[in-house]
Amino acid sequence: MTSNTDNRQDGPGPVLSRISASTSEEDVLCPTPPLPPGPDSQYERIGGQTGTSFLQTLIHLLKGNIGTGLLGLPLAVRNAGLVLGPLSLFAMGIIAVHCMNLLVMCSHHLSVKLNKPFLDYGDAVQYGMENVSWLRRYSIWGRRIVNVFLITTQLGFCCVYFVFLSDNVKQVVEASNGTTMNCHNNQTAVTVPSFDSRLYMLCFLPAVILLVFTRNLKYLAPLSLAANLAMCASLVLIYFFCFTNIPNRISLPKVGHAKDYPLFFGTAIFAFEGIGVVLPLENKMQKPQSFNMVLYLGMGIVTFLYISLGTIGYITFGEAIGGSVTLNLPNCWMYQIVKLLYCFGIYITFALQFYVPAEILIPPAVSRVSERWKLPVDLLIRTALVFFTCVLAILIPQLDLVISLVGSISSSFLALIFPPLLQILTYHNEGLSPWVIVKNTLISVIGFIGFITGTYISITEIIKRNGRHDNLDVTFFQVQ
Repeated sequence: MTSNTDNRQDGPGPVLSRISASTSEEDVLCPTPPLPPGPDSQYERIGGQTGTSFLQTLIHLLKGNIGTGLLGLPLAVRNAGLVLGPLSLFAMGIIAVHCMNLLVMCSHHLSVKLNKPFLDYGDAVQYGMENVSWLRRYSIWGRRIVNVFLITTQLGFCCVYFVFLSDNVKQVVEASNGTTMNCHNNQTAVTVPSFDSRLYMLCFLPAVILLVFTRNLKYLAPLSLAANLAMCASLVLIYFFCFTNIPNRISLPKVGHAKDYPLFFGTAIFAFEGIGVVLPLENKMQKPQSFNMVLYLGMGIVTFLYISLGTIGYITFGEAIGGSVTLNLPNCWMYQIVKLLYCFGIYITFALQFYVPAEILIPPAVSRVSERWKLPVDLLIRTALVFFTCVLAILIPQLDLVISLVGSISSSFLALIFPPLLQILTYHNEGLSPWVIVKNTLISVIGFIGFITGTYISITEIIKRNGRHDNLDVTFFQVQ
């Protein structure tokens, strides 16, 4: 183990310790203030007036949890049922907040124990494993596994963004000739078929590559602010339409089919996977003692938004609900603009989500080449990663299944499985009660069952849908 210093890049692997699971938009746009001289075991590790306020931290927490996952929750509620779906979202919200709190608690406990100013997700798992003698020699793999799931999650988000952009822009283009100003009664008679959605992905590819060439995301801060405002305005209008178009008679199943519940789990945990922003936000607060209040208030708001939009979206559109609620909005200009505004927000967010895997994978590669080749290699890897996510999106162009698959594979580990196990590792020789061990084991088992069943059902549905449309694949490079 390295000596206890105030260097935040200590520990094995300078690149992996510098960029890990808690690297986020907040790390880039709101850099951490300089650390105070000398080891500091006080709770206010950063402290002073240079940190973020209660309100700023709350806003960042909301930003980290609200994205495309929210728009897919009406379909998730359909998969679970009108009653079981909201109840399951509420239970999952409680468990997700509890796991976030466990991560913060373990990170702080280990940072004080090791006299380190800050531990990120990978650090916490590594040093937690070092608490157990027979796991100590494998502790570096804890950090590496967290990074693998982080890369999978973030690149999975990027795949979802490609599908979201193509589906929504395709719908706007196809309905443009018949779009009306009347949003109360959709008067669009016929949509004009355009290209396959996968060709739209290829059209977006050059623009996305140029976007990720921005290596310093501080330059995107103004666009990020504009994107956040655009997404907020879009959500307000989506809520307005849903609330004003609830049918008088509701005859939807209260409990869905058991075979569809794993798809609900994948979509829901995809939406709740904001655990990566928790540690940096807690570390940047002026008064980190107040972070629990921020966490409970912020995630309470997030859970309310998830349950409310998921429920009223399903009630409003019924069995016809799409992979994103925006796909069910009427073809009037106001709601077409809503789709485009949300697409703009997702486009800018692509660069923010892409930053984490890029900073994990690129530095080791550029360190192996001479100075004159560093920039070309950097840009080449960025291009390859974006192209890789685009190819995956083309192979799986179903938005709902991509969201469920990403949530089941990686989000379940980061949000549900790892934090309870980390508490057991961190406190295993400090009198941890049997009840806590049983409770944590149960949460991790639930997460693992969700991972297995969600991944299996998502892949099965992907194969089934692709097989169903095999006869249409010959039109991929043709105008429909």
